[in-house]
Amino acid sequence: MKDAYARAGVDISAKNRSNKLVGKLASATHRTEVLSDVGFFNGMYEFRGYQRPVLVSSTDSVGTKTRLAIALNRYDTVGIDIVNHCVNDIFTCGADPIFFLDYIGIGKLVPERVAALVAGLAKACQEVNCVLIGGETAELGDVYHGDDFDLAGFIIGAVEKDEIIAGKRIAAGDALLGMPSNGLHTNGYSLARHVFGESRAAMEKTYPELGEPIGEALLRPHTGYYNRLKPYRKLIKGMAHITGGGLIDNVPRILPAGLAARFDSKAWEVPPVFPLIQRLGKVTRAEMYHVFNMGVGMVVACAPENVAKFTKEIPDIKIIGEVVRQAGDERVMID
Repeated sequence: MKDAYARAGVDISAKNRSNKLVGKLASATHRTEVLSDVGFFNGMYEFRGYQRPVLVSSTDSVGTKTRLAIALNRYDTVGIDIVNHCVNDIFTCGADPIFFLDYIGIGKLVPERVAALVAGLAKACQEVNCVLIGGETAELGDVYHGDDFDLAGFIIGAVEKDEIIAGKRIAAGDALLGMPSNGLHTNGYSLARHVFGESRAAMEKTYPELGEPIGEALLRPHTGYYNRLKPYRKLIKGMAHITGGGLIDNVPRILPAGLAARFDSKAWEVPPVFPLIQRLGKVTRAEMYHVFNMGVGMVVACAPENVAKFTKEIPDIKIIGEVVRQAGDERVMID
């Protein structure tokens, strides 16, 4: 039966080897609150430390960035991507990350490859004191072909009810601060792959603007903002994680009705990979700002009197715009 199942596309012995490798990585993230052992049917977490906790959840996938990881045979970064993406998402309301679960769907289960993926997950979880409490790896040769795989993440966090950051206090005249991105993060890769290609040769090509192979620029992990911004939660009126849709679609999600955001595009540095995509792909400026983060990974809204504290204590944060009263249909203007 074992051989028959393997011939059908599922290798149980490979999954068992994978589980042993992954178990050690996940265990390294555990805290005393974790009551279940690695390999149990579920993950149990003793919830404590909050008076009026609100649970906050989010889920996402790495998307087609996985295609570039396959091309370069580099599997240690995309796990970092999905953890940081999910942590950033729940932190927009002020939540602390509590535990994380992953799902890997893969065409051919290679234990060392799965271990590299989970090593990235574990590394990113440890950096924010988040437990990698469980996950699932499914060998699905009839769904994913060859080296194809998908990586999705699921996070649970918590915030005190009276400390939720929801953007409701944002007012005209508030400052908009930007935390820099290091590139595409985890969005816009379908367009980037269309522009550059996705073969190993394409990824190893060096462009003068970058000074490094394009694959290095594109595989750079999604930046995490939780550790740098969490000491200033009480000064933050709202946060927008700039993912798919760019500034155009994400910033309005935190703005009260009747308000808009005006940005000065000269106020921050745009990583060179974006002008390169725009030039080679013949993409309009408007579409670039609607597809990509364009160098801003997180937008923070705060009262003008608190700007100096942010800019003094967080070296790479910049004043990039302000909240204005809405006049017309546009809610985001980029000068």
